[in-house]
Amino acid sequence: MTAAPPDRLRVDRMKTPLGEALLVTDAAGSLRMLDWSDFEARLQRLLTRQYGAVEIAPGRAPTAMRRVLEDYFAGDLTGLRTITWHTGGTPFQRKVWKALCGIPAGKTLSYGALAAKLGMPRAMRAVGLANGSNPVSVVVPCHRVIGSDGSLTGYGGGLDRKRWLLRHEGAEFRDRPQPPRAAT
Repeated sequence: MTAAPPDRLRVDRMKTPLGEALLVTDAAGSLRMLDWSDFEARLQRLLTRQYGAVEIAPGRAPTAMRRVLEDYFAGDLTGLRTITWHTGGTPFQRKVWKALCGIPAGKTLSYGALAAKLGMPRAMRAVGLANGSNPVSVVVPCHRVIGSDGSLTGYGGGLDRKRWLLRHEGAEFRDRPQPPRAAT
């Protein structure tokens, strides 16, 4: 979903099992970004890149949006589609983000399968870049895209969050072995 760039945005902080989420909404109550507080500097850069000089102030996200997200993290996987979101991005990015919303909770797709679904079977890398640029994580479920071998691949919020989200939704995936930690 697209809309004219906002003049002002508000950011709300919400505790989740994955850490503090940052919910950026506009005056109409549409979600513009959802990221994690440990990536707040990235969020600020992306907001500037997408919307230019826009005023960002603390403010509460709509109660209904917060409730849907709280319910999602508590196990009700059905409500995310009810959250209204608007993004910047290129037409291609928006096409990928819209397609991500068609992946049901508990299911995954590979980058190649998503590219084929979009009618561009050779555009796997471009689909991957657009997926990685998704500004409304969780709601636009970029975490449901995995490697062609069924393994976890990169996630802007970190692989631990992606792993948690996919397990939470009951999705099947192949976990890549963790590298051994150096002895201290």
